[in-house]
Amino acid sequence: MKLAVFCLLAIISIVYADQYTNKFDNIDVDQIISNDRLLKRYVDCVLDKPNVRCPAEAQELKKHINEALENECEKCTERQKEMIKKVIKHIVNNKQDMWNELKAKFDPEEKYAKKYEDEAKN
Repeated sequence: MKLAVFCLLAIISIVYADQYTNKFDNIDVDQIISNDRLLKRYVDCVLDKPNVRCPAEAQELKKHINEALENECEKCTERQKEMIKKVIKHIVNNKQDMWNELKAKFDPEEKYAKKYEDEAKN
């Protein structure tokens, strides 16, 4: 019995260790995307533009963005996946200049952009 409990705890710790932190899962993305100045600050931070004060959650995103693109956000929590879809949809449909800058930095070969653009437009 002790072995079964130990194995279960080991499996749970491995599963949760393979996810990105959830400490920012409660941010209000609607507030960010509805405020052009705030959205620009987040995007500029992710793009490593000079003289930008990066919010902590944008810094965390910067650490994982390449990996998340490559593995379709498999380490993201469900809440993170929802937030990312909402933000991408807004940027693709309303902020094409920002979207183009993000693509140029993180997807210059456009391996992933078409998929996200199609999802955003549906």
